[in-house]
Amino acid sequence: MVKAPFYDPALSYEENYKKGPFSDFATGEKFNQEGKPQYDFLGQKVYFPFGIPAGPLLNSNFVKGAFDQGFDIAVYKTVRAEYFPCHLFPNVLAVEVEGDLTFEKLEKPLVANTDYRDPISITNSFGVPSRKPEIWQADVKKAISYAGVGQVMVLSFMGTVKENQTQEEFIEDYILAGKLANETGAKVLEANLSCPNIGNEGLVCYNLEVTEKIVKGIRKVIGNTPLVLKVGYYKSDADMIRLAEIANEYADDVAGINTLQAEVRDEDGNQALPGPNRLRSGICGAGIKWAGLDFVKRMKAIKDKNNYKFSITGVGGVTSPEDYFEYREAGADVVMSATGAMWNPDLAQEIKAKNDK
Repeated sequence: MVKAPFYDPALSYEENYKKGPFSDFATGEKFNQEGKPQYDFLGQKVYFPFGIPAGPLLNSNFVKGAFDQGFDIAVYKTVRAEYFPCHLFPNVLAVEVEGDLTFEKLEKPLVANTDYRDPISITNSFGVPSRKPEIWQADVKKAISYAGVGQVMVLSFMGTVKENQTQEEFIEDYILAGKLANETGAKVLEANLSCPNIGNEGLVCYNLEVTEKIVKGIRKVIGNTPLVLKVGYYKSDADMIRLAEIANEYADDVAGINTLQAEVRDEDGNQALPGPNRLRSGICGAGIKWAGLDFVKRMKAIKDKNNYKFSITGVGGVTSPEDYFEYREAGADVVMSATGAMWNPDLAQEIKAKNDK
């Protein structure tokens, strides 16, 4: 159900960062959790294996809003080892999608507007902005303090592509970001390998040789801190098998998917998002649920066949309680919602209410 979102797409990223969150995330009222936390998430007891992935929770105020509303796993928006600016406004638009956003449909441009309605699908294009480490490290510590009993904050991080950079330098930047993230004391870390909406930086998760080097290096600097690998959708089963091997060796959880990429234009056929490298951007919401479910089912089969130890986090198109339970039945240990949660801040409470029946 589309309600007033906690991130206001009519405002810039900076305005949301400084003034947000909005809607029910801004009331300060806390959802009452009853009993004791029953679920395990990477060594942390949580009331419910449901949360918000990297993206909508810009800072500690947003994380607090998520915890207050009953989202028991909150992922702090992806940070970098240095300052990185946000893409030009707008950063979020509704896209018109009928049914599943299949790869056949993705071959044609999608029409974007500001008509946010059910079943909601959006494009988001931020470029993964980041404050300087000294700023986000202090804010992350504050965010961690807002976790109540049965709740945990995850810190997402990534490396940065730079001009004339060697592959080794890129890998080292990822590892440095992981080291800085671990210094905050976050109980769970996430290596974000999956951003298709950042122009020419590409998706690291599709280069499995580089992925392995990154994850191996991160493990060395974070010790035993639980590590999540956030990835995109894989068409190739062989690539998923290789990813699973890497995750089993160096990580603790695989989270998928992020978004599906599409060409996005306005109703007049013009590029909808201004600036270079933004004709194509990530699509999320109801239209990509099929891909998220498919990823979870295939990864679960690989995991079971090889008796791997990592858990699976399912993400993509979760906009209703029914979607949550569908992901769980598909094999997800944990389920997360970004778009669905943004436009329905009560989603976690609705899922918990339905589970109690």
